Amino acid sequence: MKALYETNFPGLKLLHRGKVRDLYEVDGDLLMVATDRISAFDVVMPTPIPDKGKVLTQLSVFWFDFLKDLVPNHLITAEVEDFPPACKPYAEDLRLRSMLVRKTKPLPVECIVRGYLAGSGLKEYRHSGTVCGIKLPEGLQEADKLPEPIFTPSTKAQEGHDVNITFEECARLIGEDLANKVRELSLEIYKKAASYAEERGIIIADTKFEFGLLGDELLLIDEVLTPDSSRFWPREDYEPGRPQKSFDKQFLRDWLEEIGWDKRPPAPELPPDIVEKTRARYLEAYKRLTGKELPV
Repeated sequence: MKALYETNFPGLKLLHRGKVRDLYEVDGDLLMVATDRISAFDVVMPTPIPDKGKVLTQLSVFWFDFLKDLVPNHLITAEVEDFPPACKPYAEDLRLRSMLVRKTKPLPVECIVRGYLAGSGLKEYRHSGTVCGIKLPEGLQEADKLPEPIFTPSTKAQEGHDVNITFEECARLIGEDLANKVRELSLEIYKKAASYAEERGIIIADTKFEFGLLGDELLLIDEVLTPDSSRFWPREDYEPGRPQKSFDKQFLRDWLEEIGWDKRPPAPELPPDIVEKTRARYLEAYKRLTGKELPV
């Protein structure tokens, strides 16, 4: 299995290397390339997960189409044959793992929706009975389904952890009208996607959306409802009151905790069985949600 850890496209203008994606500018648009890098605890692992970038891209393409009646998005095409001529020399590396998208002005907030109590939300709830300032009923257990999904935005950190903020703080950052709009849209998107996913054996416990402005038009951007941007749980194993099995990288985080890594660079090399088990979870999530095997 060939994995792509880092792109090298000398004819294209590299704008940014993220934890997973490499971003290029092509003819005024953006080329988003999802590599097979994986991060945990905000540190990029030295070992890639083969086909991970393809899963992220193809799932995003699937969801952009599924949600297009609710919200417009930034996708131009994910078909390499339709990319600008400058991309042609790199077609094989780009195939299945890249999207040509419109360049927008990203909003400076992450739009997070939580349908279940987990992660940082669980920690805050245990401390104060709230999640991002939203009061929740007493007596909830880990992984309990919330009475209603909640919108819990965060800041977008260039490095390290994003910081959870209240809706009021979000409104101060982007304006009240826009904050109300992204809250309403985020909740609508989550409800539609969560209902679809549950029928296919996946609980979307929480997820993160990003939006950008193209002129006055609000677009859904970046990746959408992938195992990297969401907490996916297998419905058949769901049981509140304990940590859940997952299709996301929680499996990798658990292994890193078990070996006693201090969560500071450099990260340890991942053994072949951890790589394969992580890869299998990404592929299974793709198959359940789309009904198809990932083309490789």
